[in-house]
Amino acid sequence: MAAEGDVELELEAEPNGSASGADGGRPAEKPRKHDSGAADLERVTDYAEEKEIQSSNLETAMSVIGDRRSREQKAKQEREKELAKVTIKKEDLELIMNEMEISRAAAERSLREHMGNVVEALITLTN
Repeated sequence: MAAEGDVELELEAEPNGSASGADGGRPAEKPRKHDSGAADLERVTDYAEEKEIQSSNLETAMSVIGDRRSREQKAKQEREKELAKVTIKKEDLELIMNEMEISRAAAERSLREHMGNVVEALITLTN
């Protein structure tokens, strides 16, 4: 309680909730705010800008990818040739088409992959 004639002073509160001058006149530290990763982003982009792609590395990578694609394509063609050699029965094909309600191509493919074994083809189609 203030006596008559006394003046009450209110200290201005700092953003962190402490009054200025409460800790010996030293200003209170401001709370740190996260800069949303701007500094991190600058470090990442600076690194990427410094690194240069050499054309010889690019050519090597492209040739490796091209070789891999051609090998995969060749293996796929050989697989198709092997599947084409497998004989299948028309009755088995129609059975799978009717029971599984799938197209002729899908039924034929399944039968050929299972070397004409209708039971294995049906088991695979049901799983």
